[in-house]
Amino acid sequence: AQSVIALPAFADDAPAAPPAEAEAPAPVEFPKDWGITSDYYTDAAKVVAHMRLATSLEKGAPNMEMIALNCKKEMIDFVSFYRRFTNVSGKQSFSTLYTAINVLAGHYTSYGPKFPVPEKRRKRLFQEYAEVEKNIKKRR
Repeated sequence: AQSVIALPAFADDAPAAPPAEAEAPAPVEFPKDWGITSDYYTDAAKVVAHMRLATSLEKGAPNMEMIALNCKKEMIDFVSFYRRFTNVSGKQSFSTLYTAINVLAGHYTSYGPKFPVPEKRRKRLFQEYAEVEKNIKKRR
C-alpha cells in the first residue's frame, strides 16, 4: 500500500508496482515538471497538460494515485497564486481553467485519487481543456 503524501511537497517519481491484472494499462510517463513558475501562460499550459493526463487515466493505471495527488496540489497552487492578480483573473483562459480545476479537484475530493474520471465528466473536461489551450495560444 502506498502512503499518502503531505500536500506541501510534490511526491517523488518512484515507479509504483504494476497492477496484478493480466491486462495492465500501458505505463504513463510520470511528469517531472510539477509546480508553478510565476509565468502565467507557461504555468497554465503545464497545468492543463497535467490535468489532461490525470483525466485520461483509466482504472488501474500505474502511478495514477501519485499523478492525481500531484495534479491536485499543482491545481491548488495555481489557483491560489494567480487568482490574486486582477490582470490574470479576468482572462478567459483563467476563468475556464478555474472551472475545470474545480471539477477535477471536486472529483478527487469526492472519489479519491485512485478512482478514474467518469466518461461524462471526462468529455466535459476535455472540451474545457481545448478551450483553455485555444485561449492560451491567443494570449487571452
